[in-house]
Amino acid sequence: MSRLRENPEKLFEVFLEVGKPTEEKNEPFILQKYPLDYNEADVLKSVPKFAFPCDTERTAVDHFTFTLTDLDSKFKFGFCRHATGAQTCFCIVSFLPWFEVFYNFLNILAEITNRSEDNDMTSMLRAAYVHEVPSQGIPVTIVSGQEMLSFKAPEASKLPAIPASRNLTEYYNAVDTENMMIIFASMLHERRVVITSKKLSRLTAVVHAATSLLYPMFWQHLFIPVLPSFLIDYLTAPMPYVIGVHTALMQKVKTAELGDAVVVDADKNTVSTEFDDLHDLPDEMSSYLKRHLKGDKVKNSMQGTGDIISKTFMMSLVKLIGGYRDALMFHEGETITFNPQAFVQSRPLSMQPFLENMLHMQIFQQFINDRLDMLNCGRGFADIFEQECLIHADKLNAQTRYNEWLGKMKKQGKKLHRGGKDVWSDFKVKAGPVMKEARGMMDIMTHRVYYLSFFNLFSTTLVKDFYCCFLNSLTLRLSAILEACSV
Repeated sequence: MSRLRENPEKLFEVFLEVGKPTEEKNEPFILQKYPLDYNEADVLKSVPKFAFPCDTERTAVDHFTFTLTDLDSKFKFGFCRHATGAQTCFCIVSFLPWFEVFYNFLNILAEITNRSEDNDMTSMLRAAYVHEVPSQGIPVTIVSGQEMLSFKAPEASKLPAIPASRNLTEYYNAVDTENMMIIFASMLHERRVVITSKKLSRLTAVVHAATSLLYPMFWQHLFIPVLPSFLIDYLTAPMPYVIGVHTALMQKVKTAELGDAVVVDADKNTVSTEFDDLHDLPDEMSSYLKRHLKGDKVKNSMQGTGDIISKTFMMSLVKLIGGYRDALMFHEGETITFNPQAFVQSRPLSMQPFLENMLHMQIFQQFINDRLDMLNCGRGFADIFEQECLIHADKLNAQTRYNEWLGKMKKQGKKLHRGGKDVWSDFKVKAGPVMKEARGMMDIMTHRVYYLSFFNLFSTTLVKDFYCCFLNSLTLRLSAILEACSV
């Protein structure tokens, strides 16, 4: 399931200024908060420890993010700003993963407090706190006195792009695409993944960006973008996790204590792992990633939409799990269900061993459960992943059937060759009309899929049923010709 809360009531839950530990107080502490009546004890207790996760020196303004989990397993995001040499940290807690918006808001609050006069930020905080949560893509302007916060509400339907997404931009600058693929494959195998950096901003950006590339799936296990020192024992946990660890804290951890964890050094662009997870991905998937994440292609895309990295990873998942709808079971008067074995068997043979293992992965199980929930409650879905599935599903099925047919053709071709030129000529005469008919029907299907791709899942199922019937018919007719020619 998505770890994001749907329809939060406020832009943010609370603003806190947290003081750095001192000789008198060896724990970080809250200096002020807004609103004053905010009283969630767990949040007020946890935020100071995440705002100063370990002892670090700051030579520049640093923005970073931590997460807290509520009783419903939904994330609360803590957006933090450390100023150069400052003894305090500004922090905003919100259910909204709007990184750029809240980092900008923190900068505005810092500018207000740095003024010699009229440096009370309360009115600006109040204006933002009472402002309604805007719909996606809607421009927003919040004004208080001479201060103004302007932004466009982020659209969940859009993939992260460079440079619009600070997290993905930081990830791309720190980690090359080859290592991105290794990290991606490790997460698909639900490994224990440790990411480390000496900069909090880079650390949490890489953690968030790496997990975002799993879309349309979501990481379901332990997720800590920045680990405070009091939770250091979490690194020895036996379950899958993604944890960001500041270099200063990482130095206190013995390598042996990490066991088989995958360790990513975002400062050195290295990945240490005893697994070969990238090699274990299906060839169709890994070759697609390598082909589309070449340096020149990525650099050239920066002149356009800038989403080639996130789109390439998503498209690799379209190839891998996009056919899940072939295994949805419809029975009138009953809820829609998913048949795991039918799903695996509907995929190319080369993918089936990997998918057999993936059936047991929590990220995939939760993805299927979420899609079934949306269908069975009548909501449906039209996200960008499903849109790409609509475009490519029939194409994938056609290619798979063609490859299987081609394999049979190669085997039969040896028999035809042994039979001499007369047999081959006879085959061409008999197969010609069928192939001509097939090309005509493929042209018709191309136009039908184009126009019907905007319908919902059920409409698409009808298109696919028609398409599969056509392919089955074509295969049967070609097989009959082969048999006739081999007689």
